[in-house]
Amino acid sequence: MLDAHPGEFVYATAGRDAGKCFIVLAVENEYLFIADGKGRKVSTPKKKKIKHLKLTGKVDNFIENRLSSLNKVTNKEVRYAISNFLGNRINEENVL
Repeated sequence: MLDAHPGEFVYATAGRDAGKCFIVLAVENEYLFIADGKGRKVSTPKKKKIKHLKLTGKVDNFIENRLSSLNKVTNKEVRYAISNFLGNRINEENVL
């Protein structure tokens, strides 16, 4: 089974959210609770099976620490983390 962690960036591969980037907020058996801070808010995360997500293996340390200590993050923090991740991914792709 794939190993996902809170704070990890994932891409949806199925459903109407396919292709969008999210952050894992919680892991429960084969389900992940994900949010992007816009369409999927932190207060009402999407419950998705791991098999319908592509794990990146990249974790945002700030989000991971907030989830482990306070068990709370804001939509703004999630949006900021995703925009930084996507910005870095675009820059990495341009270098290659």
